[in-house]
Amino acid sequence: QVQLVESGGGLVQPGGSLRLSCAGAGGLIFEYYAISWFRQAPGKEREGLLCISMNGDGTTYADSVKGRFTISRDETKVSLQMNSLTPEDTATYYCATDMLDYCSDVPGPMDLWGKGTLVTVSS
Repeated sequence: QVQLVESGGGLVQPGGSLRLSCAGAGGLIFEYYAISWFRQAPGKEREGLLCISMNGDGTTYADSVKGRFTISRDETKVSLQMNSLTPEDTATYYCATDMLDYCSDVPGPMDLWGKGTLVTVSS
């Protein structure tokens, strides 16, 4: 069964940094697809954050993370580097793909989701 697997979540202090990873499993030809990162905080709607195309072109969807979060990829994983974290960044972070090789202008319906990794920003 093809799947996406997130890792790297945890507890971090305000102002700190964290790096999340998303990898493919179960035979998913990971490197062919654009990958997006989403998050959902308790009691809030899911928010699309960034996307990276098959060719490595990044798109930032959320103004709240511009200048703080960056997305990158290599042959085996997509990384989300998160800097200057605040308690408002506390959420479960998900990677997902719509099985296309490019990023849409706005985050749309996804065909495959990871199970998420929890990020808690607290002192």
